[in-house]
Formats: sequence, structure tokens, C-alpha cells
Amino acid sequence: MGVVITHKQMEFWKRNITAVVGMLIFSMGINFFIVPADLYNGGVLGVSQIIRTFLVRYLHLFSGSTDIAGVINMLLNVPLFILAYFSISKNFFARTLVCVVSQTLFLSVVPIPAKPIVADALSASIIGGIFGGAGIGIALRSGGSSGGMDIVGMFFTKKFKGFSVGRISLMLNAVVYGICAVLFGVQTAIYCIIYSAVSMLVTDRTHTQNINAEVIIFTKKEPVQIMDYIVKQFKRDATWWEAKGGYTEEKTLI
Repeated sequence: MGVVITHKQMEFWKRNITAVVGMLIFSMGINFFIVPADLYNGGVLGVSQIIRTFLVRYLHLFSGSTDIAGVINMLLNVPLFILAYFSISKNFFARTLVCVVSQTLFLSVVPIPAKPIVADALSASIIGGIFGGAGIGIALRSGGSSGGMDIVGMFFTKKFKGFSVGRISLMLNAVVYGICAVLFGVQTAIYCIIYSAVSMLVTDRTHTQNINAEVIIFTKKEPVQIMDYIVKQFKRDATWWEAKGGYTEEKTLI
């Protein structure tokens, strides 16, 4: 007998493959354009790259051809995995784990050109931002993320109206680029900010999951069970009130 693949299983593999492709595109943008230009990503990966530079350039450790920033990023993401698991959703956690593991692999194996593909730092920051933002957006649309500030952004997006993943990440990246300005010069920080702005704009254009939705349920039964389900399963608040049907004038609950 042949193996029967259900629609749910197909959707599962489709989402994971899409997320991995997104991480490949993101990693290509980082390793082909951002790293050769001595620029830095924002968020947790940016912190990982700063740590890598400190270890390699100043302590002369891990000076091989493999970039260890991805591995450091994986380690720093562990507390955020816990946040994703308990505060967002288990499915989001699982797909984010797939994304971060594949991101770590791609950042480690995608070759970094010895000579920059684009000599101009401004052009490198823009092209790298397009690649990076598209990759993250694709991962988010598949239900996962590249970890780090994406998890924080998704958390605030689900909790508060008016937030977007790109916007919250851009605000938090200011701290990272402030460090870059002190350690590597203001010019480097400016190009990093340009890269981050382009990346976040592309992320917001690609990602659509941060659209807020409101659900109204009409029922003639006691709403307590529905309320308990919403609060416990979705970790959201809800309000109910009594109403009358416009045609039957029967009591209903909203």
C-alpha cells in the first residue's frame, strides 16, 4: 500500500520548507553583502556579530573561515524560544526553531566573499536589506520567524494594537547600532541603520500576519465556557453582553 499524505501534513511540510527558503535568502543577504561590508544586523543577530568581531579581531579566537555569529545567535535565542513556547504558540515555537536552526546552518556554510561583491557600503546595505527583509518576511508568513527580535515583535503585536514586527524591531535595533557607533564609528552605524530600515520595510511589506482581527460570537448558550476557552487557550481577554434578536426578539449573547 502506498503512503497517503494528508492535507494537514502537506501544509506542515510546505510551511517548513518555505521557512527554510526564507532563512536561506536572509543568510545570503547577510553573508554576501552585509558581512563583507563590515556592517551589522540588528537585534540578537547583531549582538552575536558584535561578539564574534570582538572574539576574532581582539581576542584572536575562532579565526577560521566559518563565521561563528550564527552559532552565537542560536545560543542567545534559547531564552526567547521559551517566550515563544509559552506566550505565542507551540506551533510558532516549532517553526521558529526550524528557522533558527536552518539560519545557523546557512550563516555557517554560505561562503562570505573574500572581496565584497558590492564595493559601495551604501549599495551593500540596501541590497542586503532587501534580501534580509524578504527572507524574514517569508519566514513570518510561513508561521515562524528568524528568532530574536522577531519573537519579541510577534509577542507585542499579539498583545497590543498598532505594533508591527518591523517597527518594534527598528526601535530595539537603536541600542545595537548605538554600540556600533561607539565601537566601529558613526559611519558604520549609519550604514547599518540604512540596512535595518530597508530590511524592516521589506519585512512589513512581505509579512501580513501582524494584522489585528476581532471576532464576534453570537450564542444562546451560557458564554462562560466560551470565555474560559478564549482566556485559557488563546491567552486573550473577552467581553460578553446580552442582546435581542432583531427578527425573533429572542435573547441572545454576544
